[in-house]
Amino acid sequence: MENLWSWTGFVLLILFLLILDLGVFHRKAREISVRNALWWTAFWVTLAFIFNGFIYYTYGQDKAFEFFTGFIIEKSLSVDNIFVIILIFSYFQVPAAYQHKVLFWGILGALIMRFCFIFAGIELIERFHFLIYLFGAFLIITGIRMIIHRNEHFEPERNPVVRFTKKWFRLTAHYDKDNFFVVRNGLLYATPLFLVVVLIEFTDLIFAVDSIPAILAVSKDPFIVYTSNVFAILGLRSLYFALAGIERYFAYLKYGLAVILVFVGLKMSISDFITIPIEISLAFIVLTLSVAVLASMVLQPAGNPVKPSTQ
Repeated sequence: MENLWSWTGFVLLILFLLILDLGVFHRKAREISVRNALWWTAFWVTLAFIFNGFIYYTYGQDKAFEFFTGFIIEKSLSVDNIFVIILIFSYFQVPAAYQHKVLFWGILGALIMRFCFIFAGIELIERFHFLIYLFGAFLIITGIRMIIHRNEHFEPERNPVVRFTKKWFRLTAHYDKDNFFVVRNGLLYATPLFLVVVLIEFTDLIFAVDSIPAILAVSKDPFIVYTSNVFAILGLRSLYFALAGIERYFAYLKYGLAVILVFVGLKMSISDFITIPIEISLAFIVLTLSVAVLASMVLQPAGNPVKPSTQ
């Protein structure tokens, strides 16, 4: 019964925040300044910490550590996702005033997909325990590939999702304010903004394939896994506007994320034989991220300054 009340209260809280976000604070399309984005980022992080206090009070210290570790993992992986979103917005030349709306609907879809992924993953591991080794191996391979494939080019025209959308939807050549669809000559057309939303949803789907097994290595509790995911994702929009334009400060973050994926993959693979305390996992993840960010800031290539944000 306690868990049911927790789920109900959490869902109502998220619905309230989403309605408040789009319906009140960002009802009209406008550019989001870096200062505003930083305030919103601080708000979402603070809210996650407050919720973690609720987890600690209600479910105990171990669950609180699991929530915080899952939150850190998802938050760090979402930074890599943000850099892909920056490339998508740049390629399709999405006006700054429309980007928040695109991210809102993209994240709303992500919340639904993550819910399905998490419960499916937990159910599969409970029914077929050997899958935990496959998930672990997948994370290790993914981490190694992130190190090897350093300079992947973004070519959306070759993306099957883009080609599928263009095949099945009539697309306008230009944006029509912040509309996803318009009616012209009695026919329904999708705008390029709709195409961008579809591509961002697909991108999050790809990232979820990495992040969900990583968090399942930390906790098998659906409430902990999903809530830590949600709080990390909710701050994705504000984090995007805070990081857009200064992404070169995170040149070595990808290597840190790769190390984390390999670590959690190993943790998952040996979980039946050796148990790594959650406190050690959290300390390792925080230390790895700190080193990666510090290296990115200190080892900036000479003559290649960071571009100022245009937001």
